[in-house]
Amino acid sequence: MKTINLSEQNSLLNSFMSELRDVNIQKDSLRFRRNIERIGEITAYELSKTFVYKRANVETPLATAEVSLPTEKVVIATILRAGLPFHQGFLNYLDHAENAFVSAYREYTSETEFYIHTEYIASPSLEGKTLIICDPMLATGSSMEVAYRALLQKGTPKKVYLASVLATPQAIDYLQTLMPEDITLYTAAIDPVLNPHKYIVPGLGDAGDLAFGEKL
Repeated sequence: MKTINLSEQNSLLNSFMSELRDVNIQKDSLRFRRNIERIGEITAYELSKTFVYKRANVETPLATAEVSLPTEKVVIATILRAGLPFHQGFLNYLDHAENAFVSAYREYTSETEFYIHTEYIASPSLEGKTLIICDPMLATGSSMEVAYRALLQKGTPKKVYLASVLATPQAIDYLQTLMPEDITLYTAAIDPVLNPHKYIVPGLGDAGDLAFGEKL
């Protein structure tokens, strides 16, 4: 699995990441969602550079222009609920994409131990298509791996990308041992550690709660 850390480049993405992390700015849930959406847009743009393109002609009011258009049939898959604004960012740019949704969340068996529980999956056929799985917080990698396995019930994609806002080395190592070698992970930043509850540190807190409010 190849990993691309977008924060290694100087771009506006780093400003959006700074606001996501800032304990004062992130209290504005509208701005928090929009910043995740912006990072999704930037990631979609960077990822689109790897697509296969074809030449085509477009009629303007004055003449014919030659353009380059992507040939990929894309499905954007999201892990509910924190993934929704990230998904929207991808969809803003890949606006002809189909969409898939997976409900995957942690069920704690103790204060520090959990398993990933899935309840719901809605997806078109993935056969021969380009699958992008969006999960903003890649802490252990378990949710991403479970979602990937669940989505394979809907067909075998031609190409698979993973996308996150934050990832950890532990999650990347975990996925590298379980995922096919030709998968590429795009992340906006890599944070060094997990705390005992398996939250990313320094991280930004619970992305789902910050975006949509606290849950019971």
